[in-house]
Amino acid sequence: MKSFSDRIDRFCYKHPRFGVNNLMAMIVIATSIVYVMDMVSHGTLSPMLYFNRDYILHGQIWRLLTFVIVPSRGSFFFFVLSMYFYWFIGSNLEREWGSGKFTIYYLTGVVFSIICGLFTGYASMYYVNLSLFLAFATLYPNLTFLVWFILPVKAKWLGWIDGGLLLISLIGNLASFHWGAAILLVVSMLNYLLFFWDDLMYYVRRSRRSRSRQTMDFKRATQQKRDTKGYVHKCAVCGRTDTEYPDLEFRYCSKCNGYYCYCIDHINNHIHIQ
Repeated sequence: MKSFSDRIDRFCYKHPRFGVNNLMAMIVIATSIVYVMDMVSHGTLSPMLYFNRDYILHGQIWRLLTFVIVPSRGSFFFFVLSMYFYWFIGSNLEREWGSGKFTIYYLTGVVFSIICGLFTGYASMYYVNLSLFLAFATLYPNLTFLVWFILPVKAKWLGWIDGGLLLISLIGNLASFHWGAAILLVVSMLNYLLFFWDDLMYYVRRSRRSRSRQTMDFKRATQQKRDTKGYVHKCAVCGRTDTEYPDLEFRYCSKCNGYYCYCIDHINNHIHIQ
């Protein structure tokens, strides 16, 4: 049975023009405009845009979308830093997935938030934006960030911290009976799990294999493969090998049913073999 992420990959492969290019950049620009307008008008614009179920039911349907660009409260420095951070994360996710898949990921979070808001009366993009970093940390676990521009920390550890803070926030909301915020947090994590369940299971299985006593002599195996076939890595789509193109990067797809290798040009642009 194909996972949700596999279905999205197949849909994007069949509809290559689907998606909004530079979606996160557009959202950051729109949010920045609202922030500046709030500064000029002493905060009169955001109240006209944020999610309010009662106002929506009385005809202000634009709030179903405009709550996406309502800026979070905080200092100017924090706002600029957060906007740069969201743009960096979003643009890299779009580069890795393609515009189609990233658009679906973000819009899924928006739709889940709207549905949650219509039931609870509260909706925000705060937790959805945090889930973007969890997605980024899953795809780029070893990328190093300079925390406070000084301390180097890998993305995977920041992802664990992000997940821990979300869990603490969930417990705090439940303890204070803020059901709307708690449900919204769970819904935003559901969006992440829909797209990354297979990846998470892959990491779990790999962790179990790494603890097994039966280990493989990788160096000897690759040398034997090079001696018999003349190469170690060969793209299953275009047929290029690491012998013919020594500078080309090759990866193995965890979603294909088997040990299939792809070059960097096709690792995110192929139909998964089942």
